Amino acid sequence: MTILIAGGGIGGLTLALSLHQVGIPCRVFESVPELKPLGVGINVLPHAVRELTELGLLDKLDAAGVRTGELAYFSKRGKPIWSEPRGLDAGYKWPQVSIHRGVLHHILLDAVIERLGRDAVLNNHHLADFTSTPEGVSARFIDKASGQDAGTYEGTLLIAADGIHSAIRAKLYPGEGAPIWNGRILWRGITESDAFLSGRTMIMAGHESLKFVCYPISGELPNGKRRINWIAERYFPPEHQWRREDYNRAAKLDEFLPWFEDWRFDWLDVPSLIRTASQAYEYPLVDRDPVDRWTFGNVTLLGDAAHPMYPIGSNGASQAILDARVLTREILNHGETAAALQAYEAERRPATTELVKLNRRNGPEQVMQLVEERAPNGFNVVTEVMSQQELEDVANTYKRVAGFQVEALNAKPPIVPRPETPAMSSAG
Repeated sequence: MTILIAGGGIGGLTLALSLHQVGIPCRVFESVPELKPLGVGINVLPHAVRELTELGLLDKLDAAGVRTGELAYFSKRGKPIWSEPRGLDAGYKWPQVSIHRGVLHHILLDAVIERLGRDAVLNNHHLADFTSTPEGVSARFIDKASGQDAGTYEGTLLIAADGIHSAIRAKLYPGEGAPIWNGRILWRGITESDAFLSGRTMIMAGHESLKFVCYPISGELPNGKRRINWIAERYFPPEHQWRREDYNRAAKLDEFLPWFEDWRFDWLDVPSLIRTASQAYEYPLVDRDPVDRWTFGNVTLLGDAAHPMYPIGSNGASQAILDARVLTREILNHGETAAALQAYEAERRPATTELVKLNRRNGPEQVMQLVEERAPNGFNVVTEVMSQQELEDVANTYKRVAGFQVEALNAKPPIVPRPETPAMSSAG
């Protein structure tokens, strides 16, 4: 029997690679006809890079992305608030990697096809229904575009890695409704531009209602530039009517650029970065309320299907990767059983619930809001506004909740034991 994975995103593909690594058969079912390199930049935090390293993928991450060296917060006037080293520069044994989401997705997809075979990923297979069986679970799939039947598959377990609009979660929680919009819109783009600050710095500037984030996702290009990923964000009042739930809409610069026209710092020209983007998209900032149960018999949730969260603290993809690795370990420990799913949930659901709630309070980015509230007209040095201890406490609290405190992570044993298998020894 095979473990059925609904969803071929970052979480689902990491799970497939992890199960294969320990010799457990699985198959991935994806709704779309073709998995394309969509999206913009993301950060993969050290605890998740560790897991991808265990899967033999670090060289490919390095070739495609940037090892982030620093995270820095600034006021809306470009004044420094807080900075800290990241990845290896902070003492972790593993780097933090900034990379195009679509590139990371295809690194995982290529590895799945190479190691498990092309038949391991079935496109045009949208989950329509599932039922329990004496052996585990039966899942029926359709071609979403045509509505035609795409087959029924039997498995020991069914893992819902099908994202924030999960069909499996919708069946388990039929009254939940649409994701919750918090009033913020993100405009995200990629621009070829000159390096700024250290060349490996991720910056956040502004405050809760108006914010700009950017970081490099490539090394130096032949033209001497870098690919810079950027996010412009604005909060709207609850009564504001905005287009929602479309994640592929091209951004219209005149709808948000005016708010950032005077954000020209001596180390970064924000309006120029926005204007010269090769591509930009509009995203509503949404999540879902945490649920008190992920596992129903031989079915469980993973990644955004389990704990969709705001992209604050660079944790969305990283937490899906951790889910996949913990689930693999528990299947090793308990077999392909409901007990394995329950053990996985017992560890992961409380941790991610706390993180969802902390991200709703702005996570580590709350330092920018506190500074804005205390000094809306600016400051000379940030310690006029916040003490060094306050700044450190915010940063350390988030690392603890998200599970990537330096000493604790470095001391932890691998989530999945390292088997001496061909899959590991030949991993690229």
